[in-house]
Amino acid sequence: METHGLIAKGTYKWEPKGQNHGGFHFRLSLKDADPADGHNVYVESKVEGYSWSRLYGKQKKTVQLDKVIYDGAAQYTNEAWIRACRDRGSLRPDNCADTASFKRPKVNK
Repeated sequence: METHGLIAKGTYKWEPKGQNHGGFHFRLSLKDADPADGHNVYVESKVEGYSWSRLYGKQKKTVQLDKVIYDGAAQYTNEAWIRACRDRGSLRPDNCADTASFKRPKVNK
């Protein structure tokens, strides 16, 4: 995911039910690609039926994020979304990369 001022690269997967809470798991390198602009960067993720959660990076740095988004009932959901954004303050809208969608793979029984 890229947009002006940030780069987010990593891996995304659904954990199997019974492992890591069956949650949506991502590992990202989140980079403030324009350290001179004075803005922070963040990642938002959401699992079907739940609200967005936000994880902030650090201005002028690259941070590693390793997060599992879960809840007891989340292991029964089938879709998750993630996007990376540059926080431009309260007077201007943030600019975000396109939101990526991930479907839980079907398990054959």
